[in-house]
Amino acid sequence: MKKLFAGLLIGISSLAATACTPTQEGAAIGAGSGALIGTAIDDGGLGGALLGGAIGAGAGALVGRAVENQPGKCYYRDRYGREYVDDCPRR
Repeated sequence: MKKLFAGLLIGISSLAATACTPTQEGAAIGAGSGALIGTAIDDGGLGGALLGGAIGAGAGALVGRAVENQPGKCYYRDRYGREYVDDCPRR
């Protein structure tokens, strides 16, 4: 059980570190947290981890998306695939 928690914690940390946007980061952190909580509630069962991870990913993505939206700002992607935020063009 301890090895499972350690493995999940390392996986979550590395996934969250590679996330590009707040939505992706929130989903990664939510999935990992949900999986840990689901495993603890289900006494180490895989079903609890899967259900908790799915619920956590959805909730984390929603929270990350809410943080990501900035009024008056537009999201762009340069030719190298990097995303950045800048003022929207005036019409």
